[in-house]
Amino acid sequence: MQRCSAIITEDPVHAAPTHPGPLTGLRFAVKDVMDVAGTTMGMGHPLWASTHPVADQHAACISQCLAQGAELIGKTQTDELTYSLAGNNHHYGIAPNPVVPDATPGGSSSGSASAVAQGLVDFAIGTDTGGSIRIPASYCGLYGLRPSHGAVSRDGVSSLAPQFDTVGWLTQRADILMAVGDALLPQTDTPIPSQVALLSDGVELVDSIMAHKARGAIRSLGLPVSRSISIGSLESYRRVFQVVQAYEAWQTHGAWITANTPAFGPGVAERFEAAAKITAEEAQAAQANLNGLRQRVRDLIGDDTIWCMPTVPASALPIAAPAEEVDYIRGQTLCLTAVAGVAGLPQVSLPWLRDARGPVGFSLIGPPGSDRHLLRLARNLAFASHQRNASGPVPAV
Repeated sequence: MQRCSAIITEDPVHAAPTHPGPLTGLRFAVKDVMDVAGTTMGMGHPLWASTHPVADQHAACISQCLAQGAELIGKTQTDELTYSLAGNNHHYGIAPNPVVPDATPGGSSSGSASAVAQGLVDFAIGTDTGGSIRIPASYCGLYGLRPSHGAVSRDGVSSLAPQFDTVGWLTQRADILMAVGDALLPQTDTPIPSQVALLSDGVELVDSIMAHKARGAIRSLGLPVSRSISIGSLESYRRVFQVVQAYEAWQTHGAWITANTPAFGPGVAERFEAAAKITAEEAQAAQANLNGLRQRVRDLIGDDTIWCMPTVPASALPIAAPAEEVDYIRGQTLCLTAVAGVAGLPQVSLPWLRDARGPVGFSLIGPPGSDRHLLRLARNLAFASHQRNASGPVPAV
């Protein structure tokens, strides 16, 4: 598979800060699914730009960062129409994963994670529908946030499945993760979480060594540890998420696909073909199940508890992985990422764990609107770790 640069070189963009602010001195890039004034977004497919107009203004999240002092230096690669988690674009290739060189950076915010991991930018903005911030953060050893649904403006950002789409960001540093949150997140009066709990259903999906590390990680948070929580089989969350996501993806892009017959790479092509066949009745039934699961999760998490589990089952997906392995890993990963997606909850992935090949994220999932609390906890833990001259709250073993 060919390699590509994380930042799109054939369509360079630059925007200077519009005001000084807390992000002054920081450089950022944005996933190529966002309007950048004077250019056309590419959406990871060569046909997209030629069939869409030039943007006349920046996406809201870009304008907010510029207004807080950050400098935009480029657009980043993405998986085709963001409908993939692998980080492998059939048309443009695979952006580097400098942490695990023989692996993908994860997707669909692949270029955003790669650019940050390579040190090309201080932070990068991406989108997360089914895990597209959290998975690249885990694969590349980064901090990443999927916000509460609706917390960050999606004005000027293309959609895949509106019920699940969020705008998030990735960084190498927890203090920058929080600073960007201060620029983009609304102020809320949600209670400060007072306890943490291990999501046992998520731990059951990883091997015994990773499960042991996750149990050690939760004790590093400095909050009282509640009993482990079970929300039921995560496979049920994955199934309803995928049906509703697919139906919405076809409602969003089906007309364009039908009119333009774009060629998609393996995986993406099959997902859109399957999405086109989902009936309104099937989607309605899945939506009813999803609504029930969402309410169950929100009732169980309450307003003062943080749930914890590994972000993904293992470290970055090898580039040479066969298609059967890619599909299996996708399914297992979606079981983990669907929890926050179904319930619309904020989730922060911290670069705390490792397996034999590379980093594995450790996730904090909070009640709706608790985004700032999660970011503050991550920042405080990183600061305390730095003061101890350690690489992180959990030994990298």
